[in-house]
Parts: sequence; structure tokens; C-alpha cells
Amino acid sequence: MELRLRSLVAARYHDRHPFNQRMHRGELGPAELRTWVANRFYYQCGIPVKDALILSKLPSPAHRRSWIRRIQDHDGTTDGEGGLERWLRLGDAVGLSREELTSHRHLLPGVRLAVDGYVNFCRNKSALEAVASSLTELCAPSIMLTRLDTFPVHYPWIEADGLAYFQSRVPQGRRDGSEALSWVTQWATTREQQQQALDAVSFKCEVLWSLLDSVQGAGTGPEDVR
Repeated sequence: MELRLRSLVAARYHDRHPFNQRMHRGELGPAELRTWVANRFYYQCGIPVKDALILSKLPSPAHRRSWIRRIQDHDGTTDGEGGLERWLRLGDAVGLSREELTSHRHLLPGVRLAVDGYVNFCRNKSALEAVASSLTELCAPSIMLTRLDTFPVHYPWIEADGLAYFQSRVPQGRRDGSEALSWVTQWATTREQQQQALDAVSFKCEVLWSLLDSVQGAGTGPEDVR
């Protein structure tokens, strides 16, 4: 089961999407990067919400104590820290004001639909399926390392402080992916449960792919996202 899950994520992860491949080759202009940063922020805002929904489904205090770290990673434990704050700094670095990000002024309809669909999936599905949907974390460290390698080369106009989100997600992704994989393989003991887990991973990969489809289709974005 573990091999099937890993293989599915590796085959369908959004690092293969043409937009991400162009990003990593240095082929995006500033306006395209700003469109991505602005729209991906809506996804970042959805992460602690979906994790809170998953938390409410977990079967034991030990599971909940472990999972709550994910919410703290994104929201921080106090103002001025956490993944959302680091993404706001990325916005600063590419030339987007914090108000532009927090107001979701540049949010594309397709991105809203994809992210809201993911949050609702975690709201309505079982703990097994909701946790399994997070298994894209298995590939997250790799794509973050790629960005840490390529952004300073191809986009030197982005200040180094703006890359802090990518740095933080490398150890967090390794920890979170390993933990979720352990739980899913323990819980999915029947053929039906194993298929549910695989379907959940497929759905999450589609969410991430659809988000990038919308961003790519927008070109330079609404009002040329200055």
C-alpha cells in the first residue's frame, strides 16, 4: 500500500505541471509570479482550516496533539510568525501589498473553486480519506528545494527573505508526509479503505493541478497584477 501511495503522488504531483516547470526554468515574468503568489495565498489560507476539520475527526488525543502542529505551522503561535506570515513576506518580496493578498483581490474563480472543494472534502469525508489527501506532502520537500535552488538564479529581484516559506516547508513536509503515510497505511486495512485512500490522493493532486491551470490560463492576471 505504501508503494502504491508513493507512486501515485510521484506520478501526479503538480511539479509536473507546465506552469511549475516554466517557473523552475526561469521563464515566468514578474506579473505571472505575482498572479501565482496572490492565488496560492488563498490555498495557504485554506490549509489551517482543512487541518482543523481533520483534527476534529481524529480518533485519539495522541493523534490530535500531533496534528495540531500543522495548524500552528501555518497560523503560528503568535502574531508575526507561521507559514501564512512567511507567504505574506513572499508577497512583499514580489511587489504585492499585504492588503492585496489578504483581501484576495486577485483571486481567480477556478482557484476559489479548487481550494473550497478541497476544504469541503476534508469537512465531509472520513478521517482516513482526509488524512490521505494530505499525502502530497511526500513530494513537497523536493519542490521546495527546487525553488530554493532556482529562484535566486532566475529571479534575483526577489529578496531572499521572501523565500523563507520554502525553507520552512522542507523539514515540515518531511515530518508531515511521513506521519500521514504511517497513519493511512495503519488504517487502510481493507481493499475498500485502500481504494478510498488512493482516490483521496488523486483528488488532492487534481486540486493542485486545477489551481495551476487557472493561474496559467490567466496569463499575467487580472489588471496585469502589477
